[in-house]
Amino acid sequence: MSGPREVAPRTLVAGIGNIFLGDDGFGVETARRLAERQLPAHIEVVDIGVRGVHLAYQLLDGYDTLVLVDATARGEAPGTLYLIEHDSPGGGEPHGAPVLDGHRMTPDTVLALLGTLCAGTGGQPPRRTLIVGCEPASVEEGIGLSPPVSDAVPEAVRLIGELLRADEPGESAPRATADGAAK
Repeated sequence: MSGPREVAPRTLVAGIGNIFLGDDGFGVETARRLAERQLPAHIEVVDIGVRGVHLAYQLLDGYDTLVLVDATARGEAPGTLYLIEHDSPGGGEPHGAPVLDGHRMTPDTVLALLGTLCAGTGGQPPRRTLIVGCEPASVEEGIGLSPPVSDAVPEAVRLIGELLRADEPGESAPRATADGAAK
């Protein structure tokens, strides 16, 4: 009989955004493409879309790492990818429940709700939260990504693949510049 098997920490990759608002569908499309790949069993990829409340509750199931994939406007050229390490909720108590609008939940709102839920249930938020963002060209009504954002999707899938490998023992994470652009 062999010794106890080491269980890999669970990772959730969540594509968020509204596919009816142009480039806001970046996270959903990236998650769809990533889900087509063969991934280790401890990595789960989900299309959350605009169901941020659902994401917060799903995170109560216990994940070590959360990777949020979303359109992220930071003022750079459309299609620019960002890798952002979200600060952990830390030792403070939640500052009250976030205002909930199920169709307009930003990653910060989802994480604030998660903090509130964890405080109420004794659950633990993910140890590490990363955001892979893409600068949108347009988030006006319309279906389909703009050419620069569409071109960024395969690069985002590659970057997330590197991040997931970096969570394996002996690997190092891709670096981000001071402004959050992935390198």
